[in-house]
Amino acid sequence: MLKLSANRRFIVHDDETPFFYLGDTAWELFHRLTLAEAELYLRDRAAKGFTVIQAVALAELDGLHTPNMRGDLPLIDGDPTRPNEAYFAHVDAVINLAASLGLHIGLLPTWGDKWNRKWGIGPEIFTPASARAYGEFLGRRYADAPLIWILGGDRPIETDEQRLVVRAMAEGLRAGDDGRHLIGFHTWGPHSSTEYVHDEQWLDLHMCQSGHKRNRENWRFIEADYVLTPTRPVMDAEPGYEDAQDDIVNLDGGYLDDYEVRKALYWSLFAGAHGHTYGCWPIWCMWRPGLPPILARRPWYEALHLPGSRHVRHARDLLLSRPFLERIPDQSLLVSEAGTGTYHVRATRDEAGRYALVYIPAIRLAGFGAPDRTQPVVELNLTVLAGKLLAAWWFDPRTGIAQSIGIIQKEARASFTPPVGGPDWVLVLDDVSCGFPAPGVLGSGGASGR
Repeated sequence: MLKLSANRRFIVHDDETPFFYLGDTAWELFHRLTLAEAELYLRDRAAKGFTVIQAVALAELDGLHTPNMRGDLPLIDGDPTRPNEAYFAHVDAVINLAASLGLHIGLLPTWGDKWNRKWGIGPEIFTPASARAYGEFLGRRYADAPLIWILGGDRPIETDEQRLVVRAMAEGLRAGDDGRHLIGFHTWGPHSSTEYVHDEQWLDLHMCQSGHKRNRENWRFIEADYVLTPTRPVMDAEPGYEDAQDDIVNLDGGYLDDYEVRKALYWSLFAGAHGHTYGCWPIWCMWRPGLPPILARRPWYEALHLPGSRHVRHARDLLLSRPFLERIPDQSLLVSEAGTGTYHVRATRDEAGRYALVYIPAIRLAGFGAPDRTQPVVELNLTVLAGKLLAAWWFDPRTGIAQSIGIIQKEARASFTPPVGGPDWVLVLDDVSCGFPAPGVLGSGGASGR
């Protein structure tokens, strides 16, 4: 089972070792895949270092009336107090398979259109009483499963009745599993759960949905949520998906790629997030030829191999290669301007100053679209770091490979320009006396994550 760290910023295992939440968005996992297909998908994600798979029991895409791949509907007569055993036996099998691969399920009891049909198919089927009964059913059934509950499902709470439904479902989950699992809330974008459930007693961690647009400054959500009390872990649970159309509401052209994935990943983590969720458009909906078109331009089994899904594990390995549970955001390291949009630089460090990490997403262009290497890209105040000497590295977020810059002196104004390549790089600065391994290499100097 998972729990919050002592400082309530991170998730840890029972033995206090860090749990890095590296999620993938597979909303239709239970609904649109056979068990064999689910195994193909889950094995791929486990091999790529993901730790959490976000999936929905009562799915978004007509989940109440279109059966799963075995021909079963989730509820008898659409009644949440009468779950269909055959349907949930398949959910059991997928959750057990994920567990055997070391994966947790971020389990949404229902998509939000079943309690707030702001858009979508619906219908709204929950009352506070039925929501509590359904939550208790799930809580009892999966009391021993490795999972995190995620309420909400892409919807805001807009009425008192909706709040009572969500609260009752959370109370049912708590009653069913005896409070053994953490609970978060996934809302619509671009918004954060802090806007709707910050004062709810059942909530353990905050999630924002920054949304599907280039250069969505998700760090603003993380930065704002991080300083709230009571303290909770914060994260972006739905950034722009790889292979999604840029701003899918307005369809203004272009597709998000692995670069957009990396920017959202490092911006949020370095702003203070405990973990991060990756998404890929054809995979959330598990689209394949023969299904209704839903803006997917390739089937899910081809989208498995898009590069962003390989790149995200490098951030996990980088952070776990250094002391993890004492990490804080710190923009005061920057002497130069942080910048906006594509050029926004984020800095994080160990609370004791043993290391610092700086994400540099791009080098500004000179004339004719060429990178301008005549000026330093970032200037830092290194005096806040511990130790007399610093080991400096450039970490490649595409490959997870670090190249040494060498040993440098601490200065109040130190300049750095990334190497050729990119466009994005992570600068790593370590107190030499700590003897940390190369960035991204898990060793005795860093955290023990699993």
